Amino acid sequence: MAQTSDKTYRLLIGGQWVDGDHGSVPIINPATEEVVGHAPEASVAQAEAAARAAHDAFPKWWRTPPAERARLLQAVADRLRERQADLVPLIISETGATAQVGSRMQVPVAIERFERYARSAARSLDIPLPPSPMQATPLAPGGLIGGVVQRQPVGVVACISPYNFPVVNMAGKIAPALAVGCTVVMKPAPQDPLAVIELAEIMHEVGFPPGVINIVTSSKPEPAATLTTSPHVDMVSFTGSTGVGVKIMEAGAATMKRQLLELGGKGAALVLEDADIAKAVGAIQSVWAFHSGQICTAPTRAIVHRSRYDELVAALANVAPHLKVGDPTQPDTLVGPVISAIQRDRIESYIAAGAKEGAEVVVDGRRPQHMERGFYVAPTLIANCRPDMTPVQQEIFGPVVVVVPFDDEDEGLAIANGTEFGLYDYVFSQDSDRAYRVARQLRSGNVGINTAQRNHEAPFGGFKMSGVGRDGGDFGLHCYTEMQSLVWPG
Repeated sequence: MAQTSDKTYRLLIGGQWVDGDHGSVPIINPATEEVVGHAPEASVAQAEAAARAAHDAFPKWWRTPPAERARLLQAVADRLRERQADLVPLIISETGATAQVGSRMQVPVAIERFERYARSAARSLDIPLPPSPMQATPLAPGGLIGGVVQRQPVGVVACISPYNFPVVNMAGKIAPALAVGCTVVMKPAPQDPLAVIELAEIMHEVGFPPGVINIVTSSKPEPAATLTTSPHVDMVSFTGSTGVGVKIMEAGAATMKRQLLELGGKGAALVLEDADIAKAVGAIQSVWAFHSGQICTAPTRAIVHRSRYDELVAALANVAPHLKVGDPTQPDTLVGPVISAIQRDRIESYIAAGAKEGAEVVVDGRRPQHMERGFYVAPTLIANCRPDMTPVQQEIFGPVVVVVPFDDEDEGLAIANGTEFGLYDYVFSQDSDRAYRVARQLRSGNVGINTAQRNHEAPFGGFKMSGVGRDGGDFGLHCYTEMQSLVWPG
């Protein structure tokens, strides 16, 4: 199912396909270390040109009837559905996602997002206000003043997406932005931009006007940095590391850029003494079996009541060796590679740090011997951890679970809340009232109660250093708008 392409990929700027000013760069298959294809290397000038094209296209796109915007978004969904057979192998080759994740969670979810926002494009987001009686002032006569809050598109949005779900994450940004009347510049992650360029091609083919969608790709940070400072960009929508998110926030301050920043996570799975251990293990093992832990919502910290600690560690240690690590194109593979050699080395350094700080590496997944090529880390379990240990505090973004014991509820909550992150946490207890009460005390933007399942209509985003803003469902429409208050005498 993996794919190698000799296709020439180009940038889309103002409706024109152009070569990168700095040539192209190879995109590496993380499972085989072979070249998948070559991505164009944009210059800073090209990034600015894309922003300017989106700026110029915005007034007309804003005035485009919502029904037409909806039609185009649905056309993208329909075309993606037709193209699944060739897009899924490309995504698997670029990302290293397993066949299960690639076929079920990449293109199909992107289709769902385009369809969801196509349905919403023609729906009014205005908020009517009740008439308000006002006394006469030196400014104006008194009377009954009516009003409405109108949501206007924010303008040009630079959409910068991560490597784990390149098409899905980009779809979650551009579909609602386009639905409300924004124009966009797409900047996919440098590791796997080819499928996102394919998405841009589809959007161009179905008839999006010139400049409404643009795409620039680069292995260097400067073109993306240009989008965060350009006066032609009104908003930056970024998913990625907290460190980069901080730089984007700083860069956008000079032009008061609106920002949606979905950043790092260090998900706590708080396992109380009355938890269903099998249910907790089922969720926690997703760190290993779902895209090799390369997901910011993963329950990577198992914070377990001491009375259930040994039971949980034994159960996890039993599961890990039975998760097949290997070729992601094989249907029974559950753990594929991580995205790059740099990321593999980074993950291994966190495992080493835990051991050096006194934790027990119960299951060690470093350099699985049966995989001669590729950037693999097998499921790893680190137990007997203290809350202050490096692998407990830092986002690893790989198939590594750390286990921390606690003695009472207050201590468990303190440990769960004791990192700089607050994106997605979990509570496991068979007492639903207690689980709900505990969940409400977690400093996290999202909490799963006895489940690792998502609700895609819920607002998604983080507390603390996990980001700013919310998307998902209708909140994905709201975040790409500005509120304008209109008032008049009754």
